[in-house]
Amino acid sequence: MRKLMTGLAFAICALGSAPPTILGTGAALAQTEPSIYAGLKQAPLTEAQIKQYLAAQKEIEAVLGGEPPNAADKPDPKIAAKLEAIAKKYHFASYDEFNAVAGNIALVLDGVDSKTKKYVGAEVVLKQEIAEVQADKTMSPADKKAALAELNGELKAVVPIENKANIDLVLKHYDELEAEEPQQK
Repeated sequence: MRKLMTGLAFAICALGSAPPTILGTGAALAQTEPSIYAGLKQAPLTEAQIKQYLAAQKEIEAVLGGEPPNAADKPDPKIAAKLEAIAKKYHFASYDEFNAVAGNIALVLDGVDSKTKKYVGAEVVLKQEIAEVQADKTMSPADKKAALAELNGELKAVVPIENKANIDLVLKHYDELEAEEPQQK
């Protein structure tokens, strides 16, 4: 589920409307920021919002896909206008609302065990990922150290889900959401 948040973090940054806590990634994020969700206003999701998010995702990714990761430092007004137009096309009040929905979806997805497709909580998922990295014999020691630092930082910054009904709604659409995840570059 980290793929969704990586894409989401870039998407949010592309407009320059993200709180500073969403701008970092990797080990620097783990060491300096409390959570990528720190600026997220948790809200109850609706079936319609999830369907609108799914419908808009490909167009949003098409606009953001060619942008370099540091493009968020100086958001392009043309890209911002395209993202706003896409969001409105899919019945979001704004691109910020699209991002809020994406963030609430991602918050749930971070706690889903991809093997069982059940919500177990972000802490459990992160502990599983930590165990996998520790057991990985193919990673270089430096890469392993960096990955473990990032995962342990994320573990310390797990944000509890305030709207428990979002879990069932996201799980209902899990396969669709998984298929629509932005691919890591």
